[in-house]
Amino acid sequence: MIESTREKYNTAFREAFDLEQDSDLKSLEYQSIDEWDSIGHMTLMSELEDAFNITISTDDLIQFESYSQGSDILKRYGIVIN
Repeated sequence: MIESTREKYNTAFREAFDLEQDSDLKSLEYQSIDEWDSIGHMTLMSELEDAFNITISTDDLIQFESYSQGSDILKRYGIVIN
């Protein structure tokens, strides 16, 4: 079974922040949970880079402040989260 871009995206968030389910993801914002601190942010960026085989620019890394905003940023890399 091929994993969708949404599944890869959600898995990256769950792995980075040790979350159990997807239901809490849509409301996530930087520092909205203890796990999404500066170290957690870098872990998330690494998970996303690995999942999608990309390198996220420093500007995009800084602008990546929420679950919903992240999908817009990934569009710059040709990745549509659906």
